Amino acid sequence: MGQQISKSNGAAAVRAASPAPAASPTISNKVALGAGCYWGTEKYVQKNFQLRFPGSIKSTMVGFMSPDEHPRIKNPTYRDVCTGRSGHVEVLFVELNNPQKYFEELIRFFYCFHDPTTKNRQGNDTGFQYASYIFCGDEEQAAICEKVRNELQAFLDSNPRKSPYFNKQVTTKISPLMEFTKAEEYHQRYLEKNPSGYCNHRIRLKEWPSVDESKEDTEIATDEVTK
Repeated sequence: MGQQISKSNGAAAVRAASPAPAASPTISNKVALGAGCYWGTEKYVQKNFQLRFPGSIKSTMVGFMSPDEHPRIKNPTYRDVCTGRSGHVEVLFVELNNPQKYFEELIRFFYCFHDPTTKNRQGNDTGFQYASYIFCGDEEQAAICEKVRNELQAFLDSNPRKSPYFNKQVTTKISPLMEFTKAEEYHQRYLEKNPSGYCNHRIRLKEWPSVDESKEDTEIATDEVTK
């Protein structure tokens, strides 16, 4: 018998996946995540992800990363990146504790709080700097990211009416980790210092979806904002 499903605004019932499998002991503990405005990305990783997995995050910094080896502007400022012409993405640079256990869970969660189907856009924020991007620390990370991205696309293909996203095609790019430029200090932990500050992220998936029809139903999609 399926689990009882509580009702929430805009929620959809789909099947939740099993916990992520462990990676190898040698997987890199460094990754950079682009999910729109990095203020919200940092808040959701530092606070919300660690509510699920306490002690999983060693450190975070917001800043900028380009997928190009020779970007148009080297060591850009926030204003440089805001023009959309520097070739950089706003990212959260993450160091994990125990990446063997937490890396895939982090990548799953990455897709739960932003919309990866809106190319170079998150909400009203538009431009390449707001692209959905994962900059990987090694080949094992890249393979896991490809797998997770494919899982999400399979879910969207098989459950189009249950999608919490705007479009139906995942646009997230996967790249090797490149040179990181730390943002100015007032951007670091911005929403921790300014709790009412701007944030257009929200929890869209309460749990990671499974395309396995044998799983029990549980509520995972929501339009509710998690404070």
